[in-house]
Amino acid sequence: MVVNILYTASWLSQLSARMLKSLGISPEQYNLLRILRGMHPEPATVKLLTDRMIDKMSNASRLVEKLRLKGLVERTECPADRRRVDVRITEKGLALLKKADVFMEDDLELQLTNLDTAEAEQLNALLDQLRG
Repeated sequence: MVVNILYTASWLSQLSARMLKSLGISPEQYNLLRILRGMHPEPATVKLLTDRMIDKMSNASRLVEKLRLKGLVERTECPADRRRVDVRITEKGLALLKKADVFMEDDLELQLTNLDTAEAEQLNALLDQLRG
């Protein structure tokens, strides 16, 4: 069971990476942008981003810098605490994320037609139960 779950997670990750590559972002960058959109217009700290990311091994600081260079996020030092960096998604980042969401939903939906709605809901419930 565990190997099957890991294999399926890897398959979904590779599929997502292929889809997002055409938009010039990685799955980890997509995850980070989604977190920032959820907090918009409030900023997030790099620590908060790290805590909320799916892949805890990803380097959030490095991802933020790559997204900043693409104009998808902005980062500012906190005047009260220079060690703290606030990160916000830009309008360009929101627009790209909107494209990515449609792209991911449409293309992933085509790949996941082997399950009907009831089966997908059951699988979600079982995975939630597995994690406790």
